[in-house]
Amino acid sequence: MATMESLIGLVNRIQRACTVLGDYGGEGMSLWEALPSVAVLGGQSSGKSSVLESVVGRDFLPRGSGIVTRRPLVLQLHKIEDGKAEYAEFLHAPKRRFNDFAAVRKEIADETDRITGKSKQISNIPIHLSIYSPNVVNLTLIDLPGLTKVAVEGQPESIVEDIENMVRSYVEKPNSIILAISPANQDIATSDAIKLAREVDPSGERTFGVLTKLDLMDKGTNALDVLEGRSYRLQHPWVGVVNRSQADINKNVDMIAARRKECEYFETSPEYGHLASKMGAEYLAKLLSKHLETVIRQRIPSIIALINKTIDELNAELDRIGRPIAVDSGAQLYTILEMCRAFDRVFKEHLDGGRPGGDRIYGVFDHQLPAALKKLPFDRHLSLKNVQKVVSEADGYQPHLIAPEQGYRRLIDGSISYFKGPAEASVDAVHFILKELVRKSIAETEELKRFPTLQSDIAAAATESLEKFRDDSRKTVLRLVDMESSYLTVEFFRKIHLEGDKNMNPNSSSNPNSNSNPNAPGPNADRYADYNFRKIGANVNAYINMVCDTLRNSIPKAVVYCQVREAKRSLLNLFYAQIGRREKERLGAMLDEDPQLMERRTTIAKRLELYKSARDEIDSVAWK
Repeated sequence: MATMESLIGLVNRIQRACTVLGDYGGEGMSLWEALPSVAVLGGQSSGKSSVLESVVGRDFLPRGSGIVTRRPLVLQLHKIEDGKAEYAEFLHAPKRRFNDFAAVRKEIADETDRITGKSKQISNIPIHLSIYSPNVVNLTLIDLPGLTKVAVEGQPESIVEDIENMVRSYVEKPNSIILAISPANQDIATSDAIKLAREVDPSGERTFGVLTKLDLMDKGTNALDVLEGRSYRLQHPWVGVVNRSQADINKNVDMIAARRKECEYFETSPEYGHLASKMGAEYLAKLLSKHLETVIRQRIPSIIALINKTIDELNAELDRIGRPIAVDSGAQLYTILEMCRAFDRVFKEHLDGGRPGGDRIYGVFDHQLPAALKKLPFDRHLSLKNVQKVVSEADGYQPHLIAPEQGYRRLIDGSISYFKGPAEASVDAVHFILKELVRKSIAETEELKRFPTLQSDIAAAATESLEKFRDDSRKTVLRLVDMESSYLTVEFFRKIHLEGDKNMNPNSSSNPNSNSNPNAPGPNADRYADYNFRKIGANVNAYINMVCDTLRNSIPKAVVYCQVREAKRSLLNLFYAQIGRREKERLGAMLDEDPQLMERRTTIAKRLELYKSARDEIDSVAWK
């Protein structure tokens, strides 16, 4: 079985480490709060400070009238071996060791004023003080501002409520042991400490009652009804203490001597002699320490459960923000490649539909490209006037004899050239979408968030690759358009020619050359020429529609092949080749992190180490 000193000393060390790492209070149940401590509760001038000094065996607390304790004082007592010099340390001055307890008193006052100023304001920001002494027991005490009933000059009207709320925030915690201090020369029914303790701990399981100023009671009266539990019963026994008198304080009577004087008082007292073994500050400290050990033992399972839960949460947080990076170039290169793979995975999820965004590429082919093709000015290009102009220019000084082939070719070439605009627009639209998906993928890749420089490098490399894919895609789609101009589908025109011969009947009314008067002059020839040009325009338009249908299908295929497919397959190939040739210093520069993130990881790692160490130490000590 572990000794009381080892178990409570362990708790003190853990609480101290928690405090150093900032795991004190905050949201949720921290390890500090899960470990029991003693909250000292009392009204102003109830003798609270004197009790604490008696427990410590040192005169170290500021004194005065009114509110002297204006900030909570978290006091951790650490028992050291006999013969060693006692000393004190403050959390806010970790490199300074105090051997003079008068200097401790001054430091408490100065640190209080640093937050609250020279006013009578209060603050809930605690002062953390550790005292190492052979004359103490391992114990954590929290000295709280004294409860008051009225605001005095220089204090806000809300001071009464502010103090009560602050004190209540400490004593209502289920792991808080309440040390309720009341003066014996006042009616216990009016005790502010007992009143508040009863509200937060109605069963009295966590409350220890302390009665001060027994030596100041009127002659002929005593406090036996309270000490023996008849006036107000608690589950734990009441303890009476006799503090130093003002004369003793003025004479700087040693606290150890004051303890002996207190023992003599109880041993020689006719009223309290039979309780002498259970009275005094020294007995109170041992009683609290023993109870603290019992509570700790009872709560070890829940404490271990909290520690394990917190360890899991801290590990998950470290995984989320990323583990520390090794310093060798191989590990750095591996980390960069892992980050790239994580980004590539997110990018592909966007393209393949696992994440939104890739559907916009389909929208280019299904809506944007067809709409652009419909807007092409074929009606203007194949108008009667333009067809006549192009055909005439193609014949030169001699008119065509049978069919205006050069005119057909020029009209077709001119029409097909219009397809270049929608083809290039499709390439650019898909390029823009891919760039947006790169940006979104970088932002959504959790592993990359810690490395702003690597994010920029990946974005630059991806953009460079996308521009190359865009250039290849533009060349391909323009080549598709040029291919349609370079070789025309002969069967299409042969079919038109054959259908034209069948429909061309000299006696038909549809024949523009037929007329009731075969000797009719000029207008018949003009009508034939107009009909012929319209027919040429219609034939070209029909062919262009066929080409349009072909390009409507082939342009998306070319764009997907050259841009989307290549982005999925080789977006970062150039980047991989570049980083493979980089030296260690340049790799390290790519992995520079946000300083706040680095600080956050360091804090989490320290807390994780604390919790693991605490779990191991509690396991090793508690069950011996």
